[in-house]
Amino acid sequence: MGKTDSNGRDDVNATGLSRRERYAFGKSLREAVPREALADYIAPDDRKPLSIIRETASVRLPSLRPLRRELMMQSPFAFLRGAADVMAFDLSRQLAPGVKAQAAGDCHIMNFGAYSSPENNVLFDVNDFDESLPDVDIGYDLRRLATNVAVAALEMDYARGEARELARRAIKSYRTRMLQLAVMSPYEIWNVRVHLKDVVKTLRDRVLHEKLAAAIYEGKGPEDRTDGLPKIQKTGGGWRFVDKPPKLRHLDRMTDDGAHIDLPSLFERLVRERLPEPVSQLFARYRLCDTAFKAVGVGSVGVFCGVALYMSADEEPLALQIKAAQPSALERFGAGRWKGAQGMRVVSGQRVMQAASDMFLAAADGDGFESRFYMRHLKTRRLGGIAELLKDQAFPGYVELCGNALARAHARSSQPASLAGYMGKGEAFDDALASFAMLYAKQTRKDYQAFCDDDEAV
Repeated sequence: MGKTDSNGRDDVNATGLSRRERYAFGKSLREAVPREALADYIAPDDRKPLSIIRETASVRLPSLRPLRRELMMQSPFAFLRGAADVMAFDLSRQLAPGVKAQAAGDCHIMNFGAYSSPENNVLFDVNDFDESLPDVDIGYDLRRLATNVAVAALEMDYARGEARELARRAIKSYRTRMLQLAVMSPYEIWNVRVHLKDVVKTLRDRVLHEKLAAAIYEGKGPEDRTDGLPKIQKTGGGWRFVDKPPKLRHLDRMTDDGAHIDLPSLFERLVRERLPEPVSQLFARYRLCDTAFKAVGVGSVGVFCGVALYMSADEEPLALQIKAAQPSALERFGAGRWKGAQGMRVVSGQRVMQAASDMFLAAADGDGFESRFYMRHLKTRRLGGIAELLKDQAFPGYVELCGNALARAHARSSQPASLAGYMGKGEAFDDALASFAMLYAKQTRKDYQAFCDDDEAV
């Protein structure tokens, strides 16, 4: 029927099977792992969440560790954002369906959002790939997504039954979208897009409709060039970033050993050597004016991240970001393997999962110090705030949108018919993951409290 995996099971991603055969094969996997069994969460006997968090913190810049702790202490939801390694450990010990795809790795609801494609279309998609890893069981992403929905809903004062229903709706959106993708050709799947303008048209809330439309369409003139830029100023030596410690600092004002990086050289090398020729030619019209360190995201605080300010001859800014990639939390706990440079892992994951990738996306190669780094366009505030706006004002619709986008992303690297066959047309799969989400939400609250009570958990 196809290849077999290392456990002797038929490989659900094997090519050469018809769509009907792949659907039947996915359905047959229910015998080994019934969908209802995915509802359980059994805490591993050897789980030590605070120890995992300390180990994660040990590879981060020491000066940023207090900020990371401060951000994670804000709420159980914020804690869950910063504790991807803890959940990866727990999920590695749970029963899994056995259907694999390129995983986002940290499938948090705030790791979805809006961005502009190279054609300037505003799309909604997965937009963070620091933990991405190929050939990972879909259970990792789906359980983390469902749990995030449940924890966020409880924090927003939804009742427990309502929180469970919202988690179920997110997974149902994933499943129903996968059923639709299962009848498409690989080429059609690869070109599916979630255009945010189409999402806005479905909204019945007039005020929200107007706010989102403004975020999508306004600011596309000259003022949009500085959207997302840290504050800059012109000095006698040219344009420079304005320091705003601890989140934005020039490297000569940092004492961390891990910040001793020649950022100008690294940016220029990636631009010159790792971008496609037509794109690298673009930079002949820009000059590098300044570089600095910039802290980003709850989960990424303390990981080295640099920004570069480029300026055209007419003083039109362009900002790029470089970030260090650590080994994926999924690989750390045995969910998959990556043999190449860590920066390439992130870039590869983004290109596989995202409908239209950043034109400035690039990574260093080889096995040296620089191989950790990858580069991308600095995200804009105008579009970056759309996920927050949707979450806060249209949460039920937002979680369904996340499920829809994740299905499209998984379908590009897996066999949608096999996924559809396992999940089925009924709601058993949705109900099971919603039940898991509520159990893990309870675990998250316990871990959060333990984290807040431990002064050394940074």
